Amino acid sequence: MVSMLLAVDVGNTQSHVGVFDDHELVAHWRFATAADETADELAVRVSALVALGGLTLGQIDGSIISSVVPQLTPEYAGMCERYLDGGCLIVGPGVKTGMAIRLDNPLELGADRLVNAVAAYERFGGPCAVVDFGTAITFDVVSGEAEYLGGVIGPGVEISMEALAARAAKLPPVELGEPLGEPGGVIGKTTHASLQSGIVYGFAGAIDAIARRVLRELGDDADFVATGGHASAIIPFCEMIDDVDDLLTLRGLRLIWERNT
Repeated sequence: MVSMLLAVDVGNTQSHVGVFDDHELVAHWRFATAADETADELAVRVSALVALGGLTLGQIDGSIISSVVPQLTPEYAGMCERYLDGGCLIVGPGVKTGMAIRLDNPLELGADRLVNAVAAYERFGGPCAVVDFGTAITFDVVSGEAEYLGGVIGPGVEISMEALAARAAKLPPVELGEPLGEPGGVIGKTTHASLQSGIVYGFAGAIDAIARRVLRELGDDADFVATGGHASAIIPFCEMIDDVDDLLTLRGLRLIWERNT
């Protein structure tokens, strides 16, 4: 029986690491993903982070990895095999999730999206959708029968801002961070205010429009939850999203670990 579980979500831009003591998430950290890190370098990074939480790698007796960066997946597996006790589970084909995948090609589904869907269905127990604000903005839709139905993929907030600043010489980059603040009306009085309005209300409006179309296609009511780095900056200006859960993916990893052990 595993008591201390290391859960790792490896994203294209950021990685999220958490440690569970049974069902309780006792500590978690985010850091920029470096695609060229080796297993040993990852061990140094992760051991330093868990030390911040008053823990050591020796206390961890199980690990689960969700990765959308193919070159890092074997490195994390090697780190776990070399430096951790207990088994290491990589989310992918053959892993028990309790969720049927209704895609034309289930192998196309990113591990993080499946993990989010599992966590959302466990939370709501019925039709639901996850909006993940990562490198891309994704919707993942689950039926009332715990079936992954499909989703939506669009450009993320950060890469959209970077592209705009890169292609328009007179437009300054806008930092989307705390404190973002509510735009002073849709009509901006400065370039910065106009950019801020476009980012916040533009993405909020797009999220709401997609959510309404998802509900129409489902033909049923559904709960929506948002997660990811920029969710808390945009969701307050949305009308269709019920909640923000920054820990959704880590909780989904713990659920999948339990279903496989």
